[in-house]
Amino acid sequence: MKCEHCTRKECSKKTKTDDQENASLDVSSPAREDGEATAAPGAVRQARVISGLRQFLKGEFHKLADAKIFLSDCLACDSCVTAEEGVQVSQQNTKDFLRVLNLNKKCDTSKHKVVAVSVCPQSLPYFAAKFSLSVTDASRRLCGFLKSLGVRFVFDTTIAADFSVLESQKEFVRRFRRHSEEEPTLPMLTSACPGWVRYAERVLGHPVTPHLCTAKSPQQIMGSLVKDYFARRQNLSPDKIFHVIVAPCYDRKLEALQEDVLTASRGSRGADCVLTSGEVAQMMEQSGLSVRDAALDTLGSDFTLAALLVRFGDVEGQVRRHDGASPDAHLGHIFRHAAKELFNEDVGELTYRSLRNRDFQEVTLEKSGKVLLRFAAAYGFRNIQNVVLKLKKGKFPYHCVEVLACAGGCLSGRGQAQTEEGRADKALLQRMKGIYADVPVRPPETSAHVQELYQEWLDGADSPRVQEALHTARPGPGHPANSRDIKW
Repeated sequence: MKCEHCTRKECSKKTKTDDQENASLDVSSPAREDGEATAAPGAVRQARVISGLRQFLKGEFHKLADAKIFLSDCLACDSCVTAEEGVQVSQQNTKDFLRVLNLNKKCDTSKHKVVAVSVCPQSLPYFAAKFSLSVTDASRRLCGFLKSLGVRFVFDTTIAADFSVLESQKEFVRRFRRHSEEEPTLPMLTSACPGWVRYAERVLGHPVTPHLCTAKSPQQIMGSLVKDYFARRQNLSPDKIFHVIVAPCYDRKLEALQEDVLTASRGSRGADCVLTSGEVAQMMEQSGLSVRDAALDTLGSDFTLAALLVRFGDVEGQVRRHDGASPDAHLGHIFRHAAKELFNEDVGELTYRSLRNRDFQEVTLEKSGKVLLRFAAAYGFRNIQNVVLKLKKGKFPYHCVEVLACAGGCLSGRGQAQTEEGRADKALLQRMKGIYADVPVRPPETSAHVQELYQEWLDGADSPRVQEALHTARPGPGHPANSRDIKW
């Protein structure tokens, strides 16, 4: 029996039988010698893993719920999400992921896609803490698990975050130098968090949106890297790549619906599907293959400049992070860069001071009793509301604010570290924070790969392509028609 809609005259593949599933898997069963039924412990474990993968690839994971967006999960209230967007978000789930993987096993190659998965660095501490591994070991085993399912490439989005941080740094310096009472360009509000940006654009509008940094988020930049730069290096059309993002929160699913990527004119989104860390962990558990069962895979590349895209961490395969008040860590890098560029001050370790609560902190640069720079980090609904109210009243003392929708930052995203009752797993979160704090810091300015990509991909750090690929246009003045004040 041939595969469904098979176009070949002769085909050994079958369909709708266990034999077909066995043949379609690119994993060999443990060998038995002389017809004996006994096997070594390692072979027994491999057989169990393969069995779990077969069931996984059949798409028989009925317990995996469809993705839905709730106000408790993000800032997406009724003013942010349309009915059509709600449907599109619900379609970004493991079923869609499985559908593409299964199509790649059919004979009709016209429907095959190269599956690439990009993992956010805020997701790695979750896998490490959940499976009691180091963050580097967890990243390697996660690579192995994904590749065993048929994923071709696994990317680390830290490289995209590097671009986002560097462009945010440059934009703040430009804004600071242009700022005046007649034409205020400060404060600058960071734009890495999709939940916050969507709320600002869809609900708040002017006068908040002019203060949003125009640098794209790491997810948006990663979409352009994969669908534009990487696609060209692989001689692939962007629509032949199925790009999946593994992220800590549900807001990233909404962000994926935007066409604001370099390849939008070619009809291809930067991210085709977003899965939360929790959804991926659930797939692992229900496939019978834990991270500890998966083979180590550091991944490499046949061409030098893209090697950073297919390897977790630096050239030694070690995971690196940014430095700041949170795992997103734009604030610390922007602060140090501004201190050096504007005042020729070298800033070492930053000292954050908690104000209203632990999710509202500030850091200042002072000289001779005068405050030169005053930055703040505001995380969570109530702190965001406080920032917006002060900004509208004109009583806002900060030059730059890092804004994140999730209280506690991205590690606390509702797409991971949740109990079965849907509450935050505080013990797991505490372990995740400890794991992330131990990850070595690497400033984005020190990445030779980023500087090479500026030249190779964007024709230089100051070329027009940088604005197109790494920045976005914000909505003009005027309050959205469907906006309304929301109280939490």
